[in-house]
Amino acid sequence: MDTDASKPRVVVGVDGSPSSNDALRWAVRYAGLIDADVDVVSAWDLPGGRVWMAPAIDATLDEENARRGFAEELRDVLGDEAADAVRSHLVQGNPVDVLLMAAEGAEILVVGSHGRGGFARALLGSVSQHVAQHASCPVVIIREGVS
Repeated sequence: MDTDASKPRVVVGVDGSPSSNDALRWAVRYAGLIDADVDVVSAWDLPGGRVWMAPAIDATLDEENARRGFAEELRDVLGDEAADAVRSHLVQGNPVDVLLMAAEGAEILVVGSHGRGGFARALLGSVSQHVAQHASCPVVIIREGVS
């Protein structure tokens, strides 16, 4: 990711969920308070993530659809002017890996939490839990409805 080293950087991970939309709004407000750039990061991957499935999948079309949906989501959540003021990054890969890499050198990483609890979290894992444990910067986890 290209960054301006003279300004602090706020990284926010989005996935289209209500909690990630709340995290996006929170991150933009916070960045305004500290005069920071905002990098909005969304990770995508091929369904199943398996190379052997590739002949049945049009990766170019999937990426184009993902980019179009990502841009629309930013405009829906932030409005046109604010969406134009953030830097958007749609990156193919595992969300945890993508966010951890994007957060290197950032002032803060902001993510939403889907609020899975107990056994479901143990089985499925949690992006917010993983990045909170492994990020090289402070992490803010926004619960749905808190923006």
